[in-house]
Amino acid sequence: MDNKNDSLGLSLNKKTMATISVVLIVILAFIGALTQTLPRGEYEIITNDGHEAIVDGTYTVLEDYKMPIWKIILSPILCLGSSYAGTGIAIIAIIVLIGGAFLILDKCGILKFIMATLIKKYSNKKYTLMAAVLFVCMLLSSTAGILEESITLVPIAVAVSLALGWDSLVGLGLSLVSIAWGFTAATFNPFNVVTVQKLADLEVFSGLWLRLIIFAGVYLILFLFLYFYAKKIEKDPTKSPVYESDKALREKFTMADAESILANESIRKGTKAFVICILIDTIFIILDFAFSLGGGLSLPAMGILFTVGGLLAGHFTGLKGKNLATSFFQGAKTIAPAIPLIIFVIAISYVLNEGKIMHTILYELNNAMQGVSPYGAIFILFAVIAVLEFFIGSGTAKAFLIMPLVAPLSDLVGITRQSVVTTFCIADGFTNLLYPTNGLMIIAIGIIGVSYGKWIKWSWKLFVAEFAFSALIMLLMVAINYQ
Repeated sequence: MDNKNDSLGLSLNKKTMATISVVLIVILAFIGALTQTLPRGEYEIITNDGHEAIVDGTYTVLEDYKMPIWKIILSPILCLGSSYAGTGIAIIAIIVLIGGAFLILDKCGILKFIMATLIKKYSNKKYTLMAAVLFVCMLLSSTAGILEESITLVPIAVAVSLALGWDSLVGLGLSLVSIAWGFTAATFNPFNVVTVQKLADLEVFSGLWLRLIIFAGVYLILFLFLYFYAKKIEKDPTKSPVYESDKALREKFTMADAESILANESIRKGTKAFVICILIDTIFIILDFAFSLGGGLSLPAMGILFTVGGLLAGHFTGLKGKNLATSFFQGAKTIAPAIPLIIFVIAISYVLNEGKIMHTILYELNNAMQGVSPYGAIFILFAVIAVLEFFIGSGTAKAFLIMPLVAPLSDLVGITRQSVVTTFCIADGFTNLLYPTNGLMIIAIGIIGVSYGKWIKWSWKLFVAEFAFSALIMLLMVAINYQ
């Protein structure tokens, strides 16, 4: 394959991948050390609606147990046979499929057709487009609870962002960030609202009025952040932290040939086939939400339909047979370096749980909340959930782990259970993209060639603003005895 083809499709920045690999190995070693030094213990476990939940007041210290060091060393292999591997393996499969399909879309001009169409329609009202995309993406996660599926939007949003005169960070904000923060502003989310309210013995969807206010506040914060940043980049592109790394992407997605692309009938047909497949996928997302399938339908549907859409687009634009297959596998190969990183993330959860220290951490945090004022207790709860996010990305898993403890405890410290549910949503969404243990964030910043340090440097003001808003909401909930 020539150099031109080598530049097509997705590519993961090697420096970013290497840096995050080192960070994850250090974290894994640190967690391994904790399993050897902290007291090991566990709560009694019961099964609730197919999920494991702990029983308050049943914590016991395991005097004779210590995780063997050889298991820690081999955890990247052993974790693949554990219960923690399911979502990680699904993400690996999806990103490999997307990598293959994306190279075909790029090679056949489908991406440029989508970009040219958007630019032609919104070049004079691009901030209206920004506002609309942010709203739709936040709404999808706030209601249907999509997150992993958002990885398909990142490269497309980045390409459109560059074509509109912004940078790849704005594209990341329009896609992954907006969807991740929709969890903070969860309204009907089946994971962070329905599951948590059921565990707290509350009426499902009760307390909606405040969550709608939170949605509006989070949306406004994110829009204003991206709006003023995009304006700054338009005025002086060199102020972008990714100015240098974006140069190659800008050259790749140049729209000098926009008119000829829009006039190409085969590219138009290929684009139509791809868009139809994506629209069909929204049906599966709705069904997944309606039947509370927890991503069991929408995740595989996203991977399959994105792939089918890419293959059909290639077929309609003249890429067939061996050339189509070769392009797909070449694209899949470019995304493969992300696989070890996802495995390390799974291994961290494996060691934490097999080492029997997670329940010890919960036990100590549970004790810390007792005897504290309601205002102090709600911030401790926020911190507990934020810390757990570092190790356990799944909102549902965290809910079943801590809600049996904090729900009854909240009654004793003067926090309403509705406040506990909303604090859970805020803290879980707030930290979705903060830690290097989040596989989606690792892949997304790797695609645009941004180091973890640059990501934090760019986004820290956004996190500070969101925390300030969250703090006000938590104080309000305690003050009004939110029901």
